[in-house]
Amino acid sequence: MMNGQEKSDSGIVAVKPTNKTGQPVAEPVEPRPATKGNVGQQSTHRAQDRARVTQALDRVRKAARLRKKERFTALFHHINVDTLRTAFYALKRKAAPGVDGMTWQDYEADLEPRLRDLHKRVHSGAYRPQPSRRTYIPKADGKQRPLAIAALEDKVVQGATVMELNAIYEGDFCGFSYGFRPGRGPHDALHALCVAIDKRKVNWILDADIQNFFGSVSQDWLVRFLEHRIGDKRIIRLIRKWLKAGILEDGIVTVDDRGTGQGSVISPLLANIYLHYVFDLWAERWRQRGATGDMIIVRYADDVIVGFEHEDDVRRFLDAMRVRLEEFALSLHPDKTRLIEFGRFVAVDRKRRGLGKPETFAFLGFTFICGKSRKGRFQVRWKTRGDRMRAKLKDIKVELRRRMHWPIPKQGKWLEQLVKGHFGYFAVPTNIRALTAFRYRVIDLWRRSLRRRSQKDDATWERIAELANDDLPKPCNLHPWPSVRFAVSHPR
Repeated sequence: MMNGQEKSDSGIVAVKPTNKTGQPVAEPVEPRPATKGNVGQQSTHRAQDRARVTQALDRVRKAARLRKKERFTALFHHINVDTLRTAFYALKRKAAPGVDGMTWQDYEADLEPRLRDLHKRVHSGAYRPQPSRRTYIPKADGKQRPLAIAALEDKVVQGATVMELNAIYEGDFCGFSYGFRPGRGPHDALHALCVAIDKRKVNWILDADIQNFFGSVSQDWLVRFLEHRIGDKRIIRLIRKWLKAGILEDGIVTVDDRGTGQGSVISPLLANIYLHYVFDLWAERWRQRGATGDMIIVRYADDVIVGFEHEDDVRRFLDAMRVRLEEFALSLHPDKTRLIEFGRFVAVDRKRRGLGKPETFAFLGFTFICGKSRKGRFQVRWKTRGDRMRAKLKDIKVELRRRMHWPIPKQGKWLEQLVKGHFGYFAVPTNIRALTAFRYRVIDLWRRSLRRRSQKDDATWERIAELANDDLPKPCNLHPWPSVRFAVSHPR
């Protein structure tokens, strides 16, 4: 892409204007997703469907912003064939199937009759969600994260419901909540945190970890929170069905009165609603009435970072937070919840007291460090978490072993995609050393893999370096500085 232009597979060039046209560009233009793979699926009828869905939800969104405390009693009719179709095309094409074994491609082959039948069952009360299939994915610390994979039709109905509820709750959620919200991502949360630490009077950081959050949510409290804004009994009944559908593991279906089934389409929104009432509103009120100094809050799903000016404030907040969470069936992880000194003046203060360098903390895959810029000014430095990088390299090593006898050009293309994906998230300012180290280790793993193919293999460093220069991208910043992105997102 050059000068904000992007060419799709259909040959049409889409032009996206830069931010603040007519002024110096505040942030590099990010490319829009290309139409590759979906060209044959686009049609005028689908575009009209999306327009109708958008118009209907815009009316809900406007009403929700104007009437903050009113309950919506007529929402179920918005779950129609149009919204179901929009939700279906929003699903990931290659997602793992649930207990029904239905893939996205199989369902699309007979889409319209299936959607009409699904719509009829949902509105007649005949729709019954199937249990979610339990699966596990490895975590960076070596443990396993349990996920619940819903059946495809359940994903579609959940997606349509999420579109509707987002129109209501997006106007209610607090500004410091970033996780799984439209138009917000992890880098928005990371940049907001960096700017807050740099500009506000922050001397203490509370790194709070909620223990087994998605498995501990009280379903009764969740429904009560939903009823603050949702007065349509049919929507509440639908959500109850999903909560009570159960989890299938080793041929046994278990149903619990706690948890939201992490991995389902609706689970992130339900988690945000739960924490909105349990933590966000309470923390905002505590900041206004209980804090004696500056206080910052950044939350991404169940990852919470709170900064304070005074030590007394943070200790009182931590005690109150423990009590608050216990009231709603949650608790802080005793080992992962940390209170550290961190901020602009902490390094000087600790040196004066004869202590070592300020401690670091982790957030969304990065380690945050009190550092200095080239001019000697305080700078929040963030680099890739060591355990995340080691876990990624371990996976690459295993996969390289499986692909050891692939043609070298094919291996290079595969590694190129992996490195690009890693850089796409971690290529931020102040992280160039970690990116360079990651690329070096990938090249070394590739060299070792090639040498194992034959005792006579001539995979020298010089040869591998030439291959890497041709295939693997070089480290560079792919994201703007935090202050630049934050100024664009929050012009005030």
